[in-house]
Amino acid sequence: MGLGIPLGIHLMTIHRTATCSWSLQPSSAAELVDSLRRTGLQAVQLAISPVVGDPERWDEVFDRLDGEGIEIISGMMEPLGEDYSSLEAIAATGGVRPDATWEGNLRMAHAIADCAAGHGIGLVTLHAGFIPKDPGDPERGTMLDRLHRVVEVFADREVRVAFETGQETSATLLEVLEELGHPSLGVNFDPANMILYGKGDPIEALRALVPHVLQVHIKDAVPTQQPGTWGTETPAGEGAVDWPSFLSIVDGMDRSIDLVIEREGGDRRVEDIRAAVELLGQHA
Repeated sequence: MGLGIPLGIHLMTIHRTATCSWSLQPSSAAELVDSLRRTGLQAVQLAISPVVGDPERWDEVFDRLDGEGIEIISGMMEPLGEDYSSLEAIAATGGVRPDATWEGNLRMAHAIADCAAGHGIGLVTLHAGFIPKDPGDPERGTMLDRLHRVVEVFADREVRVAFETGQETSATLLEVLEELGHPSLGVNFDPANMILYGKGDPIEALRALVPHVLQVHIKDAVPTQQPGTWGTETPAGEGAVDWPSFLSIVDGMDRSIDLVIEREGGDRRVEDIRAAVELLGQHA
């Protein structure tokens, strides 16, 4: 029996539970399936950038997941050239912000949209990049134009897009969502990223963004003590996220929201993912 259990039955909502493929650090489709089997979960958010970038290695991933009865609930696009070595580096290289990678990212968006649509994946998430706070900043206008093009690429194939939280405040992201005003666009809410990037309280941010949330990441972190540096990711339940309050808001939504466990640090990924499943079960 797997651990892909429905969580949160308040208001008759049912939340599917999955994990991120990249959290398991697989080097092949077979490794991914084996790691997922050890987590006990029967659902996954699949990183699609490797699939379209290295088809010889990853083309079989869909057949292998299907053969194991594992559902792909969403995909992820990793923009080209992202450098997470520091906050300054990712601000300069993340998402659609850099001119040098924009055309390549647009081509990748087309390839990922085709792949997602061809395999029945209805949602793809990505980091938009550090969007300037000032509405009058010319770079903000350029980024919004690019993001609109990306969302349209996916919408043309009936695939929704969700921007991941963290690289800007909820207020800035809310302004961007309203300015773009696209029915296929929403938010992948990651509470830990709000803490890691120092962009505000995750509970307040979630309340502000509720109408736009399409998926949530179950990830935890503690804030930095040195401004201008990263916070520290922790296993879920060991950081600063107020999980009872967070999950209460999710359960109160008027629609089911998938809960996707993400773990990007440590050398006990499978064990940490299983512990996160237990944490969610305690609050169901």
